[in-house]
Amino acid sequence: MVYLATPRRKFPLGLRKTVVTGVGCITPLGIGAERLWAALLAGESGIDRVSSFDPVGCGSQVAGEVRDFDPEQFLARRTVQAVARFVHFGVAAARLAWDDAGTPSAAIDPDRIGVCLGSAVGAIDRTVSDGITFAEKGLNRVHPMFPLQYPGTLSSEVAIALGLHGPAYAVSTACTASADAIGLAMSLVASGVVDAVVTGGSEAAIFPLLYASFDRIGALSRLNDPPARASRPFSRERNGFVISEGAGVVVLEAEEVAKARGARVYAEVAGFGATCDAYHHMAPEPEGEQGARAIVQALRHAGLTSADIDYINAHGTSTQKNDATETLIFKKVFGERAYRIPISSSKSMLGHLIGASAAVEVIISALALRDGVVPPTINLDEPDPTCDLDYVTEGPRRVDARAVLSTSFGFGSRNAALVLKAVPSEEGSS
Repeated sequence: MVYLATPRRKFPLGLRKTVVTGVGCITPLGIGAERLWAALLAGESGIDRVSSFDPVGCGSQVAGEVRDFDPEQFLARRTVQAVARFVHFGVAAARLAWDDAGTPSAAIDPDRIGVCLGSAVGAIDRTVSDGITFAEKGLNRVHPMFPLQYPGTLSSEVAIALGLHGPAYAVSTACTASADAIGLAMSLVASGVVDAVVTGGSEAAIFPLLYASFDRIGALSRLNDPPARASRPFSRERNGFVISEGAGVVVLEAEEVAKARGARVYAEVAGFGATCDAYHHMAPEPEGEQGARAIVQALRHAGLTSADIDYINAHGTSTQKNDATETLIFKKVFGERAYRIPISSSKSMLGHLIGASAAVEVIISALALRDGVVPPTINLDEPDPTCDLDYVTEGPRRVDARAVLSTSFGFGSRNAALVLKAVPSEEGSS
């Protein structure tokens, strides 16, 4: 089945447009969205040999680690000691996004601002290390704040840090977690439940137990030398993803609220779609029917057709199955036009931030709309014959995009898609 076009459908009466007014991220390419953006356009890689532990015995030896990050710049020392690393990243990214948005609570009632953040792995690293401490050293060495090692801690700590009193939700849906969080946040704003939401995701997945597990199932790239070339989305030579860590957070607001306070607007989050293959706990359904349907849902939600998308920021993990299936999905949705849409995989430079990846890629998509340029896919010297679309390999490309698509696919047969629209310059200025 080919979805060449989808019927336009306006938002139901009463729903509000949702816009991005602040962005913040912590990634292997550095601290902050502008640092990330400059590095991506320069084709820099944040991937290197694992340094946080010795990966000896693993076929993979590389990861996208966040370096030169001091959590005490964003959190009190006692809180840093009490919560897991993914919370450090998430609170830091939220503070950066909040400041970038101009601290919205100065103009918006904090009772009307929510938090919705995703993570796939959450605090498993801290749970494992605290469990080892308990087993080896006994009851008296158990950290008294161990109950904070649950996924919802991230949302509550962000709410505490920013003084927000709206709903504080946690989403844990594997690699689509932050896409789903942003989709939920969008619905909260659009329906009037709140006026703004701090949303996105965070992940700290580089620790021995999880790394070894992914390595044993053959999911991780074994192209270790040089590390910067390990992640090769859509390449004939790809043989696995590169696991990474970090966080991406955006501030979403109702358009009229953002306008009233004179906020700068990056883009409109116009459409969201989510489906489940109901097929396998790890592998995508080979025909990509439900992945395609998620994109169609997002297009319909945005009131667009397949002819309106000018750029795709692909999930593009560098695994054999994902890249081939995702390419097929794009062909199903866009038909012959799929060959003419610029596509790039940010994971070629960032690696796979698991549950945080979609949020970082939404930030990248928003910056692409802002600047009229899209980042490249590096390391794609010899494309796989089944991956034969326009993956932007020559470096950054000028694209005057009106609307962009960001896709996410995850373990458990999950699929998610977000559509962002450009805003007219007079709306996007403060």
